[in-house]
Amino acid sequence: MNSTKHVKKYSRTQSRVISVISIAAVLVMLFIALPTIPLNEGWSLAAVFGAVWALFAVLIIGAHLYRLLRVDEEVERKLRQVRTQRYKQVERRIMGNEQ
Repeated sequence: MNSTKHVKKYSRTQSRVISVISIAAVLVMLFIALPTIPLNEGWSLAAVFGAVWALFAVLIIGAHLYRLLRVDEEVERKLRQVRTQRYKQVERRIMGNEQ
């Protein structure tokens, strides 16, 4: 049985809008939830859960900022340049040995 998965790709603008909306939603959740987390009670179950939840929220914000700032695209561009240079070097070596 051949199952094909369809992955919806968004345009760059749509992706940025989604990231901004996600960051805003997580920030709103943090601002609402942080005052209710009982951090002054010590190592209670509620305090640990709240701290871990807040940490995950910050990680989500970081992931969306990473996407917005296009850090991965810059790295990909540099890797593409390195690959191109290596291919050219290999081609020069092959062409030099055959002549």
